[in-house]
Amino acid sequence: MQTRNPILDDLSKLAAGAAGAAQAASEDAKTLFRSGADRIIADMDLASREEVAALKDSLAAALARIDSLEKQVETLQKSGKKPGSSDGKV
Repeated sequence: MQTRNPILDDLSKLAAGAAGAAQAASEDAKTLFRSGADRIIADMDLASREEVAALKDSLAAALARIDSLEKQVETLQKSGKKPGSSDGKV
């Protein structure tokens, strides 16, 4: 036969309530920290991944164009033609 002890029941309820409150406080702290970090990052005006990828593509195209132009200048210098003249006459 079991007997019910109201003091132990109250302590058990109190401990369960305290554990629930501690977990809720932990979740609130995480949410508060995350929102603060998001706000700070938004204020920093950082570039997005898409913007960085677009810049990389533009840079690669510009470097390829520079290489092409350097080769053209080198060819013109070897042939003795002046830049801007198509038939070699000025």
